[in-house]
Amino acid sequence: MAVTGSWRRQPQAMWLRKALFQIHLWAGLAIGLYVVVISLTGSVLVYRSELRQYFNPEPRTVAVTGTRFSPDALVAATRDHFPEAEIEVWTEPDEPDLAVTMSVEEPGGGGRDLLLFDPYTGEYLGNSLPVGWRLTTWTLDLHDNLLGGEAGRTVNGLGAALLGVMALTGLVIWWPGTEGWKRALLVDWRASWRRVNWSIHSAFGFWTLLFIGMWAFTGVYLAFPEPFTAVVDYLEPFEEDNFDPRTGDQVLYWFSRLHFGRFGWATKVGWAAIGLVPPVMFVTGTIMWWNRVVRPWLAR
Repeated sequence: MAVTGSWRRQPQAMWLRKALFQIHLWAGLAIGLYVVVISLTGSVLVYRSELRQYFNPEPRTVAVTGTRFSPDALVAATRDHFPEAEIEVWTEPDEPDLAVTMSVEEPGGGGRDLLLFDPYTGEYLGNSLPVGWRLTTWTLDLHDNLLGGEAGRTVNGLGAALLGVMALTGLVIWWPGTEGWKRALLVDWRASWRRVNWSIHSAFGFWTLLFIGMWAFTGVYLAFPEPFTAVVDYLEPFEEDNFDPRTGDQVLYWFSRLHFGRFGWATKVGWAAIGLVPPVMFVTGTIMWWNRVVRPWLAR
C-alpha cells in the first residue's frame, strides 16, 4: 500500500521510475536518428499512391527519321553508353514515334535501370521514370529496408521494438503524481524555455502514445511477419477447400492499413501530421539530455 501511495503521489522518488528513465533515455539516444528518418519518411509515404500517380511516367515521343534500329543494334547503341552493363530490350512500342525502353543492369549489384533510347538514332534520352517517381521508390526502400535489403528490414524491426519500449517507459515516466497530472497534459508556453521544452516532450508524448505504440507494433509485424502468420495458422489452420478469408488474415491485413493510415484523406492528413511528432520528441529529449548530463559533465 505504501508503494502504491508513493507511486500515486510522488513517483519521481521511486527507484523503478529512475531505472525506467535511464532505459528511456539511452534507448532514445540509441535510436533517435533512426526514429527521425522513419517518422519523416513515413509521413511522406502516407501519400505514396498520390505521389506515384502524380509522377506517373509518360511515353516519350521521337522523330521518325530513317531506318528503325533492330534489337541487336539497340543493344549495341546502349552499350556505347554503358559498356560493362547487362543490356536487353525491355519494351519496344508498336507506335513508330515512341522511344524504346532498355534494361540496363550495371555490375556490382547496383540494380536495374530502365532507360529510354531513340530507336532511329540510338540517342540516349534519359531514365524512363521521372525523378519524383524514383525518389518515392527510394524513400519507400529507406522506410521499409533502410536501403539494406533483408538485413536492413531486420534492423528496422529491432528499431520498431525499441520504439515500443520507449513508448511504454515513456508512459511510466510521464506520470507526475495525482497533484500534477492535469498540468502534464498541456504545454505552459509562459514558463522558462527549459520548462517549455520539457512540457512539449511530455505532453506531445502523452497525446501521441497510442499512435507511436501502434506504429511500433505494426512495424515489428511488417519486418517479421512470419511469427504472426504462424500464430494465425495455429489458431485457424489453413483448409485447402475453404476459400473464405480467415479472421487472422484479415487482422494482419488491417495491421498494414493501420500502419499507413489507409482510411481516406482525413486519416492520411492525421497520420502525416502525427508522424512529425517523434522528431520533435527526439529534439526536445536531446536538449534535456544535454542540459542534465552533458552540460554538468563539461562543467566538471
